Amino acid sequence: MTYAIRAEGLAKRFKETRALDGVDLEVPAGTVLGLLGPNGAGKTTAVRIFATLLRPDGGRAEVGGYDVVRDAGRVRSLIGLTGQYAAVDENMTGTENLLMIGRLLGMPRGAARARSTELLDRFHLAYAAGRAVKTYSGGMRRRLDLAASLVGRPQVLFLDEPTTGLDPHSRGEVWDMLRGLVAEGMTTLLTTQYLDEADRLADSIVVIDNGRVIADGTPDELKAQVGGQVLYLQPVRAADLAAAHALVAEEAGPQTATEGDGILAPVNDPALMPRVVRRLDQAGIAVGELTLRRSSLDEVFIALTGHRAEPQTAAAAGGETADPDPAAAPAPAGDTDPDDRYAQTRSPS
Repeated sequence: MTYAIRAEGLAKRFKETRALDGVDLEVPAGTVLGLLGPNGAGKTTAVRIFATLLRPDGGRAEVGGYDVVRDAGRVRSLIGLTGQYAAVDENMTGTENLLMIGRLLGMPRGAARARSTELLDRFHLAYAAGRAVKTYSGGMRRRLDLAASLVGRPQVLFLDEPTTGLDPHSRGEVWDMLRGLVAEGMTTLLTTQYLDEADRLADSIVVIDNGRVIADGTPDELKAQVGGQVLYLQPVRAADLAAAHALVAEEAGPQTATEGDGILAPVNDPALMPRVVRRLDQAGIAVGELTLRRSSLDEVFIALTGHRAEPQTAAAAGGETADPDPAAAPAPAGDTDPDDRYAQTRSPS
């Protein structure tokens, strides 16, 4: 099997913080890997290392068979990268943005213009090609951002939370664009906290937390880890939540998790629900809601990390430290936040 992206024992520290602590992963060529984890888990740090923007402190990583440290120039010629927020120049038109990127990549003017026209048409932006990007909607900017990462015809595409902040309709538009790229066989590494996004787009998933891989497999395989079904219950009295959690955990196991005012537990035994009902009755705990449903990636995430994934908000992101120079050579270790939000980079060759 040919792997487009590989990591072995990948490690990165920022002062006392271990952003990555021995991460192993493999992405077969022509597939989509969903990289999941809570905020600060190390997802963006991993992407930045693969994109040659950070040097690892330990382990090794390859993209397209090239080492990201020794062969950084080769790696950059193979990749496209879209960060979490659109980084196109809002005072330029759609055409001007793509044309500029093509020229920066060394393309002749005619070839850059032809590629810009092709991508604007493909991403349904031809009608707005001559308009300033500041007049675009959020979904339009995101599509232009994605188009910009493809100007250099990359073999491997890194998408770091590409639909953060978009409304459901705009997210759907971006999903359609991504499905088209996947159908053409492009290898993609997608980081996201929208678990339905990973479920719909990813061939396989790696979950990381505190810089370590805590689970990997296909979406269906991960769901099977928490059982084919999930039990959810909510006590009538909030004061009974801790006691109810302890009781359910005794019956369902350590993957039992608290979610808001309720409790989630994997169902690996069809007799679990009647046992739990009897125990709750014996303990005098009144139940306001009790349901059984098919497990989702949300339940997988809760079972693995102990809490629900929370999409990054614009306000929260605003407090993060931006990458000082994402287009430059790999930055030295030490001065960057472990999962910061960096500016856009386009196949930096």
